[in-house]
Amino acid sequence: MPPNIEQPLQLPAEQKQVLNVIVVGFGMTAVSFIDKLVTYDHEKVYQIQVFSKENIVAYNRVGLTQYFGHRKLENQWMQPPEWYEERNVQLHLGESVDQIDTALKKVHTSNFGWVSYDKCVLATGSNAALPPGVPINEMDGIFVYRTIDDLDRMIAWADQPFVKRAAVVGGGLLGLEAARAAKDLGIPHVTIYEKSNRLMARQLDTEASATLVNEIHNMGLKTCIGNCPVNLHGITTAANVNQPTAELPKPHVATMTLDDDRVVEADMVIYSIGIVPNDLLAKLPSSTLDRGARGGFKVNAYMETSAPDVYAIGECASFNDMCYGLVAPCYDMADIVAKNLSLASQADRVKFKGADMSTKLKLLGVQVASFGDCFADEENQESFQPLVYRDPFAGIYKKLIFTKDGKKIVGGILVGDSSDYGKLLSLVKNGLRLKTPPSELILGVQKNEAQGADSLPDDTQICSCNNVTKADIRQVIRQQQCENVNQVKCHSKAGTGCGGCLQQVQEVFEAELKSLGQTVSNSLCRHFKYSRAELFTIGQAKNLKTFDDFVKEASVLVQPRDGDPKIRLDIEDDAVAIGCEICKPTIASILASLWNDHILEDGLQSLQDTNDRYLANIQRGGLYSVVPRIAAGEISPEKLKVIAEVAIQHNLYTKITGAQRIDMMGAQKEELPNIWEKLVDAGFESGHAYGKSLRAVKSCVGTSWCRYGQQDSVGFAIMLENRYKGIRSPHKLKGGVSGCIRECAEARGKDFGCIATDKGYNVYVCGNGGSTPKHAELLVADAPEDMVIKYLDRFLMYYIMTADRLMRTARWLEKLDGGMEYLRKVVLEDHLGIAETLETQMHQLILAYQCEWTTVVKDPKRRAHFQSFANIPGKPPVMIEMIEERGQTRPVNWPKTLPPMEPLPQEEELLTQGSLSWLAVGTVDQFPVESGKTVLIGDVQIAVFRTQGKWYATQNMCPHKRALVLSSGLLGTDVGQSPYVSCPMHKKNFDLASGHVLSDQESYQLSTFEVKVEHNLVHLLVPPMEVLNNTLGSANTVINKSMTPQIKPMASGCSAGGSCGDKSLDW
Repeated sequence: MPPNIEQPLQLPAEQKQVLNVIVVGFGMTAVSFIDKLVTYDHEKVYQIQVFSKENIVAYNRVGLTQYFGHRKLENQWMQPPEWYEERNVQLHLGESVDQIDTALKKVHTSNFGWVSYDKCVLATGSNAALPPGVPINEMDGIFVYRTIDDLDRMIAWADQPFVKRAAVVGGGLLGLEAARAAKDLGIPHVTIYEKSNRLMARQLDTEASATLVNEIHNMGLKTCIGNCPVNLHGITTAANVNQPTAELPKPHVATMTLDDDRVVEADMVIYSIGIVPNDLLAKLPSSTLDRGARGGFKVNAYMETSAPDVYAIGECASFNDMCYGLVAPCYDMADIVAKNLSLASQADRVKFKGADMSTKLKLLGVQVASFGDCFADEENQESFQPLVYRDPFAGIYKKLIFTKDGKKIVGGILVGDSSDYGKLLSLVKNGLRLKTPPSELILGVQKNEAQGADSLPDDTQICSCNNVTKADIRQVIRQQQCENVNQVKCHSKAGTGCGGCLQQVQEVFEAELKSLGQTVSNSLCRHFKYSRAELFTIGQAKNLKTFDDFVKEASVLVQPRDGDPKIRLDIEDDAVAIGCEICKPTIASILASLWNDHILEDGLQSLQDTNDRYLANIQRGGLYSVVPRIAAGEISPEKLKVIAEVAIQHNLYTKITGAQRIDMMGAQKEELPNIWEKLVDAGFESGHAYGKSLRAVKSCVGTSWCRYGQQDSVGFAIMLENRYKGIRSPHKLKGGVSGCIRECAEARGKDFGCIATDKGYNVYVCGNGGSTPKHAELLVADAPEDMVIKYLDRFLMYYIMTADRLMRTARWLEKLDGGMEYLRKVVLEDHLGIAETLETQMHQLILAYQCEWTTVVKDPKRRAHFQSFANIPGKPPVMIEMIEERGQTRPVNWPKTLPPMEPLPQEEELLTQGSLSWLAVGTVDQFPVESGKTVLIGDVQIAVFRTQGKWYATQNMCPHKRALVLSSGLLGTDVGQSPYVSCPMHKKNFDLASGHVLSDQESYQLSTFEVKVEHNLVHLLVPPMEVLNNTLGSANTVINKSMTPQIKPMASGCSAGGSCGDKSLDW
């Protein structure tokens, strides 16, 4: 124990006079309070210290079940550790407060001793409730569903082969989440036990609960209502885990005795019956803190406890003898305390008035909501009248409760369809008289006539987790000039909690754009009024083979060569297509999905985005990566040796990828054909890591080696990967095949995944990892291999036909009317009568497959495409310093900001001096049409572009990150404007004529050069070599280590709720 003496707060000398706020506890409510106080504390009056029993930063408990999908702690964080550092918040993790002296205003911790405070905020949260006598510490296999540590222990336990039956005790919100967790862990038999007469008794009536139960049963889970375990019985086996070898292992749970004396088997028991406020500090003999009747720190409307300058917020606070377990009222409490601490006048203090317990959730995939007084009709039948809608076929139940005259709605329950929750809740909270008959609030929804977000009042709460109203979102959209929903989430925090409000956030966003005069549509871009799916259908129906074909048949505008725009219907033969960095690669992808021609064919090459254009992913410094296909991760030692030899010869950085492949990074563009020639000769094919296409099909070893294997997962994965390799799609595709239910290949995190059973495979589709992970959903169970292939052919082709640009299968399924049930009808039952067509189209793509790199290395013309310079042979210098790390070379970190580059002298000045001269750089045929090519002059690279019958030239270096890449960028054109180039690194667009960046928020500028063509030679007007080299020379502009401060590694590269760059860069 440390000495029982007071430890002074360690603050910099200039901050000694600030007030010390100690936050006891570190959950979601504590983070909300910290965020609000930092925001409101404009004068920087407060210094915040946090003491937390857990040794990790605060994480999202509302979305705790998501952890089973990604199993990455950083994905659960409310904020990354550096967020607190930036706000000067001192965190003491693994350091709990065990005493509080409210008279001397001090708290005591095990390591710090006594620490003084000016204000103390108790945010200790709650503990999981347990029935008396549950032997959780004496028997293995018994869990509560509360913390990350609980989840980690559940994962370890469920991984044992004998764990086949899970019992979840508690049928409330947390219980159903725990059941989903057990299901996600792959436990075959999961049963939910509830003591009352129905599930979710606080939110649902008997009939609503029965509807929910029916949907739960359809998912393969069982329920046991009104009959709970009263005794647990264990057995001792060698299989018990986590036991020291020197001790006898504890027994693990094996059976349970229920209320009706039945004994049932259970290898795992999860208790989720509620919470108990963590008010231990109020129970100490020396405490002056009053407790509520049901526990918790007793508080008034200002969240003040019975002790001066001590506040309580969140689940540990008892307001009017009520402890709130939902996150929204807890955030309200945090906001009230933070706001009141920041006010200059106490007369302006705000009060907590209780909280609306309305809630909208998605439980086990089922939409559930209750709002207002949802039991008013049962408690007072004379004053209220319910209106009920039932659809047992769709699993929908709705009960809306009205006053007897039908003029006002007072509450309701929704199961299966909660799309109208926001509007109905607003009507209840505002007490508005209805302008339509009550029946329209239900029947109108069934006809898809429900009003959208634009009809909701501004004070409607859209995000209950963060208490964000419609007015808040509208204000953010206007002030921050948001262009997408990710930006709205970042600035408003709406949708960053449970995510259940994202649909409404999207509706508010679209409605606000419309009110600002901006059109919201699903058009591909400003050049095509059709969506990607519509363009696919047009291309298929009209047999379109080129971008020009699409322009003539489907574009909005064309650009005649005389420069005057004409409407598409007035096309002339010499018209030149208007296109951009969006429509060109999208139509290139559609053409590949239709005909599967080589993407570097004439007419297709200039449409490809950077990675496809050079059949490799571009990396920092303009270098490229090489990823050969290793189907299912199976590779011979001989082939491994070839990869090693290639990497050593070309000094490439090597890394094993998550898709069971080997990535070799650091190749220059000129090296790619030579590297791939060696790989092709050794039997490798392109891994298509650069394309929106199938990446890989991951597998475990299955029956080849594993003692648990049910099927040959390696062989089947190889078959699937070789079948679908090279097929272009709206976004990347990933697959997986697991040999048993242990799911080592993570097949349910893929766009399609197969999990072996003793009868065949369970086929799952539409899952993905990444920034928004989602488990795949079951398409069909116990299918033999030939039927799996048939169903996957149909599924993939249907997705390719109908998805929007850059839409993963998971988001596509969410947008698909009817969801998984409808997809099953299309794929399994041939509901649309197109199954044979889908299979035929897939077969044609498979037959048309060619390894793109094999074709390139055998064709001198295509190999020439990878030469850096049009005017001379040779490799360019690498524009970023390479350093050695862990025995390999890599580029130095990019600095956050780069010093501005010196501009070239003004052309007028150079003309006056007579120092400009015309320099021939190559023949016309060396420069491809609608594309760019680099020429080397001294130490300077200049990009020459040939588009719309005109010539342009700019520096090849993008000033943003000084990468020599602009000649590889896509060209965009608009009516009445100069063409522009889109930088392949970060999609910054530059006007080719002026060199200006096409963004109001940035000031980057390119140097431009005049171009003329005489006698079939292309000439550039350039300053003297010395001037060029001093300004744009590679030696003067390389990024080196001295520019980059040594930054400690960060666990997360994106702020919470934010977006990592442009969506178009999502690979």
